[in-house]
Amino acid sequence: MRSLPITQLIAAIRRVARQVPGATALVAAHCHAHDYTDPGKPKIAWDDEEAKTALVSGLVTDALTLLDHLSGQDLDESAGHAVGLLALIAGQDVEPADGSDGTDGRWRIARRTAPDRIISTVDPEARHIHKSGQQRDDGYKAHLAVEPETGLFTAITLRPGAGAAHHEAAVAPDLLAAERGPLQILADAAYAAAELRATLTDAGHRLLIKPPALKPAVVGGFTLDDFVIDTSAGTVTCPAGHTVPLAAAAGRYQQRRAAFTGLCAACPLRDRCTTAKTGRIVTIRPHHDLQSAARHQAATGSR
Repeated sequence: MRSLPITQLIAAIRRVARQVPGATALVAAHCHAHDYTDPGKPKIAWDDEEAKTALVSGLVTDALTLLDHLSGQDLDESAGHAVGLLALIAGQDVEPADGSDGTDGRWRIARRTAPDRIISTVDPEARHIHKSGQQRDDGYKAHLAVEPETGLFTAITLRPGAGAAHHEAAVAPDLLAAERGPLQILADAAYAAAELRATLTDAGHRLLIKPPALKPAVVGGFTLDDFVIDTSAGTVTCPAGHTVPLAAAAGRYQQRRAAFTGLCAACPLRDRCTTAKTGRIVTIRPHHDLQSAARHQAATGSR
């Protein structure tokens, strides 16, 4: 069981006690899972899962009780922020225990990570940063624009490490806002999102941004680039020469699909193409042609 949500709950309750008028008395009267005047960690056996589970239940109950007593009060900005932060912390990392709906006071640390999770009560804008599946950090991302010939920084911004509004694709146009005329833009793969590539291309810029590598459906097998995809004609031809229609864009991500069902069963290339019993389905997203051209550029070194 992770201890960070426990320490965050305690810190958030202590902050409310400090910053909200009258909250110190409320904490003393109604919150009993921990001595909130003690800045140290709770004195429990941390290798005892039952003890930690009981502590989590008590802390969440204390937080909800405190929030209930403060509900409807007219608070200034500092106090309101402290109460809002407690509400977020109490909700983002916990869930009802097995067989509970939460009304019986039994809680556990959630077995998932909340989107846009607050990781620090001291610095609420900091976020988890997942550079890759193995490389993880906490904090912020610095985004830089540099003129390559002189090495001069032309723009810089610091953003929380997660969230759609802080993604490289959202930040990059702001870094280039003060530039005049079309540019040749070099960037790392973090800035290779299809939407950003389309935005920069439409603005007349020339891009040298390596796109993400494709993953084959079968290890060592065919990737999307081994299929002939004609988005204008609405067709997809597989490595074995079968051509099927490409459906219209649909769904949340406006994807287009081409289904080879019925054609794969006897295909001699099946083992290199798919493990699906019903056959290969090719899926493409918006701006497929731009990303395909970028992969070709990266593979051949063409400009």
